[in-house]
Amino acid sequence: MDNGTATERQWTFLTNHARVLVQIARDPGIRVRDIAGRCLLTERAVQRIIADLEQAGYLSHERRGRTNHYSVVTSKQLRHPADAGPTIAELLATLLR
Repeated sequence: MDNGTATERQWTFLTNHARVLVQIARDPGIRVRDIAGRCLLTERAVQRIIADLEQAGYLSHERRGRTNHYSVVTSKQLRHPADAGPTIAELLATLLR
């Protein structure tokens, strides 16, 4: 009988995109390095996720000196058809409690 250590499927309730969005919502001036550390991702992965979120209209950024200041577009609805209806604001309200 397999003990499940090597072949067990790994899954989580939140995607990396959701984790990054939550960190940005908590601190709009957060650095990519800090997001990566908190989400246990590489900086490159965080940069790709931020680019995805910006391209999809969930996030924007403004350069302030040497840092970025992010703005979450809370009025956007969740992306997946099965999740249709709730907004990013509603999701974040639940996750930021």
